[in-house]
Amino acid sequence: MLDHGIAHLAQGGIMSPFTKLNALLADIEPGHTNPILMSVGEPRETMPSFVVDKIAEAQETFAKYPHVSGSPALREAISAWLTRRYDLSSPLDPATQVHPINGSREGLFYAVLPAVGRRTFEAQPAVLIPNPFYQTYAGAAFAAGCEPVYLTSDETTGFLPDLDALENNPALLARAAAFYLCSPGNPQGAIASAAYLKRAIALARAHNFMLFADECYSEIYAGDAPTGALQAADVMGEGLANVVAFNSLSKRSNLPGLRSGFCAGDAAFIAMLMEVRNVVGPQMPLPIQHASAAIWAEEQHVAVNRAAYREKFALCDRLLHGKFGYRRPDGGFFLWLNMSHLGGGEAATVTFWQRCGVKVVPGAYLAQADAEGRNPGDDYVRVALVHEVATIEEALQRIVDVAA
Repeated sequence: MLDHGIAHLAQGGIMSPFTKLNALLADIEPGHTNPILMSVGEPRETMPSFVVDKIAEAQETFAKYPHVSGSPALREAISAWLTRRYDLSSPLDPATQVHPINGSREGLFYAVLPAVGRRTFEAQPAVLIPNPFYQTYAGAAFAAGCEPVYLTSDETTGFLPDLDALENNPALLARAAAFYLCSPGNPQGAIASAAYLKRAIALARAHNFMLFADECYSEIYAGDAPTGALQAADVMGEGLANVVAFNSLSKRSNLPGLRSGFCAGDAAFIAMLMEVRNVVGPQMPLPIQHASAAIWAEEQHVAVNRAAYREKFALCDRLLHGKFGYRRPDGGFFLWLNMSHLGGGEAATVTFWQRCGVKVVPGAYLAQADAEGRNPGDDYVRVALVHEVATIEEALQRIVDVAA
């Protein structure tokens, strides 16, 4: 099935956006002696100072096989963080409702397998995906033999999937295995409200599919802290059935190389996912687990990082106001800029690299065409605000000088 899924990936045009970007710019020299890469969402704020020391404290455990369930200390730290962050009425059970994973990407990929296996389908199972989307969602759907169904998420829908349209498609809902929902969103930065999340959870339960809440940008926001899916389910008061949230230390703590994350929620589903990973998934090294527990317990560095991003947002407000359809993202660290006046996102990407040495990602590379052949990312470029303020200011000024 996996080989079949990989073939479908190629046929469906699902490739890494960075593979496409490298091919697009392969023969083009940057038009500046100091190129600035604003393409990869690799956060570069300061990581917690104690990380290396914590890994060293447990370095002898590199000699041991980790258990796939993760250490009790790490599961307890994650449960405690979730309770604090989302003001939950009671802590999640660390033993049954929390599962450490190697970054959110790994969990988001493997989760579709038990989502399909947990019940029977009368037609080909479907995986519901916001469009634009994180490519892992589609890769998981194809690998599991599902049809990826792309739900347009543009300015007309508030940059989130249209739940009215979804609710009015019972045939699709009947064969839905999972619904990926990213909030704050990548790339547009939209945040799902508590009411939206409750409605999505109700749909998942009514039609018995899994809601996968990708919340890896949850700690980077401009206003109030985003509501989480587990928080919405907690308020509903009916347990965590059909709901699993995914998060990691990559964005929250500027540790993308640590490959440390978790999923949490529906205990029955977590048990199935853990068994899948016990067969085919990698365990998180024990020293990484030891450090991760300490990182989830510490919030000062997170607040410092958030303040740094707010400074970046303020800079964007000043430089981009009234230009390129700019709106300050509610969360995350990407800009979603309309470049239709330059011929669309792909043409603008070439122009920026060729004329001012700034590398961005064409929005079309992060999305798929809908049934009418319209790609909601065609007009846009994604810009990652991962550098320090001075570098971001220089990059944005170059873009303005070329494109305005």
